[in-house]
Amino acid sequence: QVQLVESGGGLVQAGGSLRLSCAASGSIFRVNRMGWYRQAPGKQRELVAGITSGGNTNYADSVKGRFTILRDDAKNTVYLQMNSLKPEDTAVYYCNADIQVDVLRKFDYWGQGTQVTVSS
Repeated sequence: QVQLVESGGGLVQAGGSLRLSCAASGSIFRVNRMGWYRQAPGKQRELVAGITSGGNTNYADSVKGRFTILRDDAKNTVYLQMNSLKPEDTAVYYCNADIQVDVLRKFDYWGQGTQVTVSS
């Protein structure tokens, strides 16, 4: 059984910063790609940022230059550093990870979501 547990959401004023964390635990052989998605009310879930096991990153155009995704493989943890936050960044943020539980099997896992609210 694998779990992703997120933390770090909250309420912040526009221009402020937040750091999200997501730790994977359980029966893990290897963590492959990790990422952060978000879903605002009435909108579809969208990719915010992703990072491969090799450290390659990709970002949504709307967050480039403001958000940074990092990973600590020793802790099976991915972070999202969010700077210069805007009201339009308000959403529930979800952690996602592609995890191998053994040599042959891998699954896609999601965290429970953490609310980020940016006030104007």
